[in-house]
Amino acid sequence: MKIFIDTANLDMIREIDSWGILDGVTTNPSLIAKEGTDTRTRVNEIAKIVDVPISAEAMSSASEDMIKEGRELSSIHPNVNVKLPMGVESLKATKVLSGEGIDINMTLIFSAQQALLAAKAGARYVSPFVGRLDDIGMYGSDVMRQITDIFCNYGYDTEVIAASIRGPMHVLEAASAGCDIATVPYSVLQQMVSHPKTDEGIRNFIRDYEKSKK
Repeated sequence: MKIFIDTANLDMIREIDSWGILDGVTTNPSLIAKEGTDTRTRVNEIAKIVDVPISAEAMSSASEDMIKEGRELSSIHPNVNVKLPMGVESLKATKVLSGEGIDINMTLIFSAQQALLAAKAGARYVSPFVGRLDDIGMYGSDVMRQITDIFCNYGYDTEVIAASIRGPMHVLEAASAGCDIATVPYSVLQQMVSHPKTDEGIRNFIRDYEKSKK
């Protein structure tokens, strides 16, 4: 499974890339605004750090405007894929943009049916929001598994990005469900490294090593 980082912070991207695990970056207007910059500037800055897929989100609501904005976003850098929110207008835009070779990440997916329609329209990625499903009393892991099963059954090339990741268990559930990608916040990636027994073992090794030197 590929690991993307869900951030627009350059320091966080550099740090996770230094771990040797980074396969992509997802952004959204809120994350970029928090950094005090604009999409074009930040995407170009990210692309100078890592040579990986970078998601940039379109904010239009009509398909004609989505198509125009999608073309503009994709022109920023060859690594850009365009995030569109699930809906009829987005499906229309996906058909056109994917036909032009522009990769689409259909976001705000909350059901396997939505993911199926996005794949049929030509989306390169679909992003089920696992944490938000859990928030409303549904099982995000079930939806991820349904999507991966359907894509496997019918041979869709569309990749599944587990999004709205709230903790390490969501990453584990995404991997177990067969998701192609998990897009993970910086804080959760840090949590994934740690384990109390690992920390305990390191302390014991250091203690024993210091004893052997006496």
